[in-house]
Amino acid sequence: MQPRNMSMSGVVDLAAVKAAQEAKAKAEQARAEAARQGGGPGAVSPADLVIDVDEAGFERDVLQRSTEVPVVIDFWAEWCEPCKQLSPVLEQLVVEYNGRLLLARIDVDANQMLMQQFGVQGIPAVFAVVAGQALPLFQGAAGKEQIQQTLDQLVQVAEERFGLTGLAVDPDADPGAAPQPAAVPAGPYDALLEAAVHALDAGDFGGAVQAYRNVLSDDPGNSEAKLGLAQAELLQRVQSLDPQQARKEAAEKPGDAQAQIAAADLDLVGGHVEDAFGRLIDTVRRTAGDERDTVRIRLLELFEVVGADDPRVSAARRALSRALF
Repeated sequence: MQPRNMSMSGVVDLAAVKAAQEAKAKAEQARAEAARQGGGPGAVSPADLVIDVDEAGFERDVLQRSTEVPVVIDFWAEWCEPCKQLSPVLEQLVVEYNGRLLLARIDVDANQMLMQQFGVQGIPAVFAVVAGQALPLFQGAAGKEQIQQTLDQLVQVAEERFGLTGLAVDPDADPGAAPQPAAVPAGPYDALLEAAVHALDAGDFGGAVQAYRNVLSDDPGNSEAKLGLAQAELLQRVQSLDPQQARKEAAEKPGDAQAQIAAADLDLVGGHVEDAFGRLIDTVRRTAGDERDTVRIRLLELFEVVGADDPRVSAARRALSRALF
């Protein structure tokens, strides 16, 4: 698919409609509430102006932040060569705007639901969110001067129509410093995680699921609990299956999403990782609508079981992206 440029006048056109005024009012209310609670944004370092965002953090990192600063979204993928040229230019420009913009990088392979929600047809694709309003900027390759003109227009609209003046940037911060990780909430995680492992060993998969969820309810970013939950849920699903019957149904009904999902679960538990991934990717190609989305979501869950760093997951993400388009 050849990249195509989107209309850059869309920013001004959308800002002129009544919805823009409503969004401005909501943004002002959000800022006033944050100030009342003493939760207004403090000064950030230049490194904090470029962030990686996923589906789980989208509301917090993009929608909520867009009431303070325009958020530019860069949809990209590791295999996309034009993305590798565009992304560094966007990062450099956003830092040069000194807090008037925030850049959110979204890996489409790992966050395909967001890609669908924005109607992305090809990458690289660049959008903005201002006071909760999504605006298309451009798609495909673009020169630095053209990008800067678009960002200038975005900043002007954000200030004049939405009252967004951006974030304060600490001039003494090291621009190359990595953002400081958020503090991990205190909690008796060792005991809960140990209880989950004991439940798994005893075959109490429901108990393990609950124990991991208890950790994640307090600490959503706990990687050990995320992995454990994905594994426990898989084992819980497989526990109720008749393997022979499930495989028979999958063989007889290649287009049946639920039959293929059940067989893929069995494949993964049996150690046949690539077979599980390939089965669901083939099913994505054969299905459409809600069924296709159900298969895609299960495949993403199986990626969690195996782990994002596994090369088989990376290969399957690329294959899934090709299957979807």
